[in-house]
Amino acid sequence: MNINLEYYKIFYYVAKCRSITAAAGELCISQPAVSQGIKQLERSLGTELFIRTAKGVKLTNEGITLYSYVKNGYEQIQLGEQKLQEMLNMSTGEIRIGASDMTLQFYLLPYLQQYHQRYPEIKVTVTNAPTPRTIEHLKEGRIDFGIVSNPFDTEPHVRVMPVRDIRDVFVAGSKFWSYKKQMLCYEQLTQMPIICLEKVTSTRRYVDAFLEQNGITLEPEFELATSDMVVQFALQNLGIGCVVQDFAQQYIDSEELFILQFDKQIPKRQICVVNDERLPLSVAAGKLMELLK
Repeated sequence: MNINLEYYKIFYYVAKCRSITAAAGELCISQPAVSQGIKQLERSLGTELFIRTAKGVKLTNEGITLYSYVKNGYEQIQLGEQKLQEMLNMSTGEIRIGASDMTLQFYLLPYLQQYHQRYPEIKVTVTNAPTPRTIEHLKEGRIDFGIVSNPFDTEPHVRVMPVRDIRDVFVAGSKFWSYKKQMLCYEQLTQMPIICLEKVTSTRRYVDAFLEQNGITLEPEFELATSDMVVQFALQNLGIGCVVQDFAQQYIDSEELFILQFDKQIPKRQICVVNDERLPLSVAAGKLMELLK
């Protein structure tokens, strides 16, 4: 049965208002058009839906049954339109972001602050995980986009936008002060107690790959879950810490830590914004992406 949905809209308003005249006013169409729409629907369904009275109309038993279903369906459509409009007006919505400790702290956080000031009604969910896991979350559709640090493996349909350079360094405290003014070679690291992140992190993978290209394989004394802990262990003189410089900068500035100098620097890498081009961003996510650009 192929019935014009406009007839059901007319039926809904006539039943709701109990008046053809009032329904015509709600629909902004003529009374004859409303009457004709009801007749067409009754003809298509093969039954009368209304009884005409002196005060307007009332539903037949068949009309009551139909209205119980049409009312729910039409009002759900209206609710959907309302919610969609709220999303377009940025009065409701949600963004799902994936970020590591580093990318959240040293890149994303100030943008989230700006965004929340502009759009306080938008819910922001941040899934905190290392870069490899964030890439998996993106592939699984669990986040709208991710803030990650290279290197990482990805697919051709994933858009990668570099947004900031970062630098990996080796830092040490007072126990290793004798190295402060020396120009070192990386082979000397093999004779030192090393503090690194776990192998699942992009930072560890990047530094290991660089050292291996130079014929060096490290056997760390400590492998830790977060860069903050690497810095704290270095402050306690437990070894030479390998971190992104931002994590140690306040202690470098206060001279509690220093950066070891090598004859060859580890190349800079980038913090990147990644999203799946096959999936359109929501209005709310698109607004944050505009800030990030």
